[in-house]
Amino acid sequence: MENILVSACLLGIGCRYDGKHKANPEVMALREKYNLIPVCPEIYGGLPTPRVPSERVGDKVMMKDGRDVTENYRRGAREALELCRIYNIRTAILKERSPSCGKGKIYDGSFTGALTERDGVTAELLISEGIRVLGESELDLL
Repeated sequence: MENILVSACLLGIGCRYDGKHKANPEVMALREKYNLIPVCPEIYGGLPTPRVPSERVGDKVMMKDGRDVTENYRRGAREALELCRIYNIRTAILKERSPSCGKGKIYDGSFTGALTERDGVTAELLISEGIRVLGESELDLL
């Protein structure tokens, strides 16, 4: 069975900034065909749950209260990449719009809910290393 990296929040783990999850039944059903390897780059980067929301602002990741958590996000991205290497993962299903996991569109750094064309820190690193990254709305591309 192929291993797939999956945002832990999509599997029902309460690791999001607000301590909640975004359990996705379609993602969870994939365990019938794949080995799903859960990851939360924010936690792997040393951030607590719950935590102040963060967004990408230029080259940095900033919490809404002004704290710079860029290095936490980079560390978590490197840990996610290491999981891909250990488990020979070629595909990841990551939480859309997240400053870490989002692919294609993420929140724009204004903390207003506006989106911008950009990838999250982890998605960006995984893509640069040749790993296919999908959002939860792209499962038909598996």
